[in-house]
Amino acid sequence: MSSSPADQPTVDEAPVLHVDLDAFFTSVEILDDPSLVGRAIAVGGGGDRGVIASASYEARRFGIRSGMPSVLARRRCPGLVILPGRFDRYEEYSRRFREIVTDLTPAVEAIGLDELFADLRGLRRLGTRPVEAAWALRGRIEDELHLNCGVGLARNKLFAKLASKRSKPAVVGGRITPGPGVVWVDRATEQRWLAELPLGALWGVGPATTAKLNRLGLRWVRDLAPLDEATLAVHVGPAMAATLVAYARGDDRREVVVDRGTKSLGHDETFARSLRTVQEVQAAARAHAAVVARALRSNHQLARTITLVVRFDDLHSVSRAQTLSFGVDDDAAIALIGAALAETVELSQSVRLVGLYASSFIERSAHEIQLTLPVAVESSDSRDGVEQASRARQIDFEGLRDAIDEVRQRFGRSALGTVAELDEDGLHVATQRGRHAFGPDSSPNSP
Repeated sequence: MSSSPADQPTVDEAPVLHVDLDAFFTSVEILDDPSLVGRAIAVGGGGDRGVIASASYEARRFGIRSGMPSVLARRRCPGLVILPGRFDRYEEYSRRFREIVTDLTPAVEAIGLDELFADLRGLRRLGTRPVEAAWALRGRIEDELHLNCGVGLARNKLFAKLASKRSKPAVVGGRITPGPGVVWVDRATEQRWLAELPLGALWGVGPATTAKLNRLGLRWVRDLAPLDEATLAVHVGPAMAATLVAYARGDDRREVVVDRGTKSLGHDETFARSLRTVQEVQAAARAHAAVVARALRSNHQLARTITLVVRFDDLHSVSRAQTLSFGVDDDAAIALIGAALAETVELSQSVRLVGLYASSFIERSAHEIQLTLPVAVESSDSRDGVEQASRARQIDFEGLRDAIDEVRQRFGRSALGTVAELDEDGLHVATQRGRHAFGPDSSPNSP
């Protein structure tokens, strides 16, 4: 393992680069509010059902990590500051982050807002030295975005991601220890890591798979080496078995996939008080539809498939989807489809989360697409409702809709609205609380 610019592998020895922004959400919050510097902060849902999405290193000293219930996080750190997610801000930083890496090479695959892979093989003819380029990239991210990151270099994705994690700071014995910043994995280091890493360190091996493997007496990557793939497949399935056995040998044939575009977009919410009726689920779907529709229009896309996800209090989920013969990007059509799908869900118990998602995208043409205004659903049969939504009549209101979006973008979401968003208390425009449901800010007993 090397983190020194003096050690220079060739591009063929280190063709894959992985960059991971450090404590991304909380780092952005600290940049916007310097009074948070040095404090234990987290981004997530602050209520009894909330979860932690990101934690500062000061919070990690108390054992707080992403995915942890907020109730437990506060128990471990009573002074923890939990902030709601601001995805518009994170997406702006993420866009600038990708632009910086793309300046090095256009062969970039974004994995999330805060991490990506890059294929350096196209830089052979330029005589690029990977470790030197990684240090320069890291320095530019720090100078221009004021964000820290870890950079890993390796011959494949598996080791590049492991290396970027090793390059970042860590909490050891309750103290924050700085990381090297850039780590290159040579062949000797690969073998050492394979001998000492726990199974949970492998790509795609989450808590559930780890627990299943542990019950088989498997705890370390080295435990997989003597196993027969067919035997392992009985317990984890053939695909996972093949992947695990390959990883145990250090093999990872996944390529860096350039321009992996968004496959779906949507919005979901975990509620402080569980929903009990179909009408409540439909109301939640309508609110989500407004968020999804604005995101589609912002991306200049239409969606042919709308999916509703309902999660019950026992944490099991069901989903319903409808694919149309044409694309939609307006609030009312998506809301109608979501409401019709909700009628197909048997509410055997209370609902803690409702999500609405759009997929099967097609590009929106300003010269061809008109606003879809759906007719009312009169039938109680959900299938008839979806079909009526699909037969919605076309009205040329696209200019009006886009004008509303533009005014909201310039002057705020509540500056202008439609009749459907108006009630006796004024204008109510649905807002996105986060791309992922961190949970509500209030507890079930809150007003």
